[in-house]
Amino acid sequence: MPVIDNRRRRLGAAAGTALLTLTVAGCSGLGRTAVGPVTYTTEREAVIQVNSPSVRGCHPLAPGGAKEVENGTLIDIVLYRTRDCTGPGTTYLATRFTDQKAPDSLPWRSFSTVH
Repeated sequence: MPVIDNRRRRLGAAAGTALLTLTVAGCSGLGRTAVGPVTYTTEREAVIQVNSPSVRGCHPLAPGGAKEVENGTLIDIVLYRTRDCTGPGTTYLATRFTDQKAPDSLPWRSFSTVH
């Protein structure tokens, strides 16, 4: 009888491990974030920090936009001159880098992540 109990325990443990692995793998894409902050300075010198933004979608910046952006996340981002992450004039900002806009250019108004 003890041999059967040990087999059942091992089989149960193996099945539980397999189920847990499948569950984690299936949900790994949900709620992923760009670990770390995106910090930006507005035209009025306000400093705003967005902590661990989602890797999905477009992230609008302050209504007046940003003149300087620091990417403190672990993944790269793309800066846009529009509020909906479209159009020309984008800037690629690698992880752990800072960029300032040219004096006579429009401010950045949104960003998306590169993943």
